[in-house]
Amino acid sequence: MRFLFVHGTGVRRDGYDPLFELVSRELLARFPGAETVPCYWGDEYGATLGAGGASIPGFTPTAAAPDDGGWSLLYVDPLCELRVLAELPVEDGGFDPPGFRSPGEAVADRLALLVDGSDTRGDLAGLAGLADLADLLAATGLEGRLAPAVREIADSPEFAEACERARDEAAAAELTTATARAVVAGAVTAAGPCALCTADERDRLVELVADQLGGTARGALGRAAGVLGRLGLRLLVQPQLERRRGALTTGASPAVGDILRYQARGGPLRAFLGERIGAAPGPTVVIGHSLGGIALVDHLALAAARGEAPEGLRLLVTVGSQAPYLHELGALNGLEPGAALPPGFPDWLNVYDPGDLLGYCAAPVFPGDARVTDHEVTSRQPFPYCHSAYFKLPALYDRIAAALAGPALGAAG
Repeated sequence: MRFLFVHGTGVRRDGYDPLFELVSRELLARFPGAETVPCYWGDEYGATLGAGGASIPGFTPTAAAPDDGGWSLLYVDPLCELRVLAELPVEDGGFDPPGFRSPGEAVADRLALLVDGSDTRGDLAGLAGLADLADLLAATGLEGRLAPAVREIADSPEFAEACERARDEAAAAELTTATARAVVAGAVTAAGPCALCTADERDRLVELVADQLGGTARGALGRAAGVLGRLGLRLLVQPQLERRRGALTTGASPAVGDILRYQARGGPLRAFLGERIGAAPGPTVVIGHSLGGIALVDHLALAAARGEAPEGLRLLVTVGSQAPYLHELGALNGLEPGAALPPGFPDWLNVYDPGDLLGYCAAPVFPGDARVTDHEVTSRQPFPYCHSAYFKLPALYDRIAAALAGPALGAAG
């Protein structure tokens, strides 16, 4: 059995290699002796800003940077909860005795120790009590990201002011939770498409950081969460979005640009996929994430319509793909609007997360076609991070194995 993995929109080499390694490891655990084949296309067929971002108003080049517990907001602005704590009123309990250190100042001291204890790789794995952090950072694509995030939070005026206002243990506990969440959000957003982090892994990272700050992150934020909910984030997020427009646009350009470029000039990528699929005989499974799934559906539909369906192709797997939605719009290159899949099109397993705004259902778009089956999974991450987290979920690989074990995909259910 040969597995060909086609990446999705916005992925470049630094993100593809660890992702392919992860996918290969999970597939080989279920299919010993199988061959996993990379299919990287980002450099040659992906989009770039040809004029260096000249179309973005006020642009200065800079590095790209259901209830989800506030993480959707934190991924836009990691400091938002600390900013709220920095603005809340303080109940003055009287004069402080000489040498008094407030609970908030103690949190600041412990965060400073984390900065001072960073190892030479820029991680925090060498600190006492964080023995399992190195493996967790490697597994989530966050190696080298946590220590810079700690430094950024430690140097921020929002954190300093929030520490000043944490005058009792309850306020310090909330400060600890907000600080740990800010650090982890900063690390994830810095990693961007390279982050492969489920909600459970994210929450474990928060716990590890919070423990080092002398508290726990297992409780809910009280005052900050209430204020953010009431304001609807209007006053906090919009200025951040405007200030970071250049970084946000350059960060989004590979993802959005890849889709636009493919829709306008997708022929070369489809030809490349055809060459890779036909490069070796024997049973083959093709797995396409996001735009990779669109291109595979287009290529296989066009090839089947020409009577040139690839020999030995056992299964098409699309993960977080927009192909069904594009066909419903009449915008899929490989099929005429409203057309059924042609004879010779392979069995198709379509995997989606209901929280992924880029993942769609295929079976209702091709009613009665037993070749097409949908399967729902969830990482519990908010969008857009759920769009990259599929490949951390054992349910994805188990469902592929179940599909291949059945006599036909339609029969597999």
